[in-house]
Amino acid sequence: MTPDHLNFTLERVTAPREVDVVWDKCLRIVQESIPVQSYKTWFEPIRPLRIQGKVLTIQVPSQFFYEWLEDNYVHLLRKALDYSIGRDGMLEYSIIVDTGNEKHQPLTMNVPTVKTPASSRPDNFQTDPRLAANNHVKDQDSLQLDTYLNGNYSFDNFIEGDCNRLARSAGFAVAQRPGLTSFNPLMVYGGVGLGKTHLVQAIGNYIRNHYDDKMVTYVSSEKFTNQFINSIKNNKLSDFTDFYMKVDVLVIDDVQFLSGKEKTQDTFFHIFNHLHQLGKQIIMTSDRPPRELQGLQDRLLSRFKWGLTADLQTPDFETRIAIIQKKLQSEGINIEYDVIEYVAHSVNTNVRELEGVIISLMAQASLTRREIDVELAKNTLKNIVMDEEKEVTIDTIQEIVADYFEINIANLKSKSRKKEDVYPRQLAMYLAKDYTDLPLKSIGYHFGGRDHSTVIHSIQSINDLMTSDPDVEETVQKLRSYFK
Repeated sequence: MTPDHLNFTLERVTAPREVDVVWDKCLRIVQESIPVQSYKTWFEPIRPLRIQGKVLTIQVPSQFFYEWLEDNYVHLLRKALDYSIGRDGMLEYSIIVDTGNEKHQPLTMNVPTVKTPASSRPDNFQTDPRLAANNHVKDQDSLQLDTYLNGNYSFDNFIEGDCNRLARSAGFAVAQRPGLTSFNPLMVYGGVGLGKTHLVQAIGNYIRNHYDDKMVTYVSSEKFTNQFINSIKNNKLSDFTDFYMKVDVLVIDDVQFLSGKEKTQDTFFHIFNHLHQLGKQIIMTSDRPPRELQGLQDRLLSRFKWGLTADLQTPDFETRIAIIQKKLQSEGINIEYDVIEYVAHSVNTNVRELEGVIISLMAQASLTRREIDVELAKNTLKNIVMDEEKEVTIDTIQEIVADYFEINIANLKSKSRKKEDVYPRQLAMYLAKDYTDLPLKSIGYHFGGRDHSTVIHSIQSINDLMTSDPDVEETVQKLRSYFK
């Protein structure tokens, strides 16, 4: 065999399959559209099997996995198929229903090919509004697009708690009587992932479903700015202002991003005045209250304060429990309360992260074919924290302290009053207060269900010992070194 022939043979063997090339193109679109963690959870496990004509067959690990893709990513997959195969492209799922063993191949089930052409897509197709029924690709920032409202956002699945009661009540009042309450404009503000977009879109959806004569438009401030710039470039500024001055309900998300955009602010000011004077409803969101917004004109800020400003805060423990239960109920999944409690105590930042953990937990259970229990929850949380946040978790602290003192983690959570257990337990609580954002009540929960007063006492005891005993100070510093 000649070297040339050898090279030719190797090239033929290593050439990528057509199905791999097509699927890689699909994944390129998917990666641009969803968060990294969602991509890892729902698309990395998929395997491309074959492509026959315009039909792409992909293999998914379980029935649950298939149903989740269909419920949450069908339009994104449609967009990916349009890009990789064309508008006539079709998708077929091969679902693993039995993983098999060394003797038997995995048992799979094929879901019949489903074609989703542009003409059969639902009216509320939101993932890529540029794909229109007339088969022409529209400019994403044109003014001929729909309301941008996501039908999944409603008051029914917005969980009410002390953290959001004022904002939700005001939002529901506005939804029932748009433009007729004193909450005009309604400004909703709060940190990332607390439900601002959910709430204002729920208002928009309620109005759209109950008032056929009202035109509702939801737009991000970034999209509003891009539309404004395009209208200037195309000498269609009057079309732009006419479009927005005709709406009955204007929902504009993240107004803080209008900062420094003077011309855009000028136009928004005139649109705002026009709509308000006609009794039209204006709803806005921001990541901070109006008084803290920088780079916005004073005349705009003063108008933002005309109506009601309501904040969304970090959900408390009880609200987090309710959010988890609602999410699980919507997915038709039942898990033990101790798992729900563990997740609620461990994730206290925002609603988005909490829902992301629940989704990852369900995916892990589906992929590994095991029940959702506290151990699986711990492993899932540890993986998410290690991959995304690089933060120290309370489980990590307990492991390090237990290893350092050569005791079992169970001793840290036990009711034991022995000095060899109490001292490490107090140290672990002290470090948990320093290295996590968990409230004292949640820290106590992770140490055998102790109350917050016990945690306070433990922290104070370690502080006092560090002042009086150099050995304790040295021990704390050694333990801290493990977290660097």
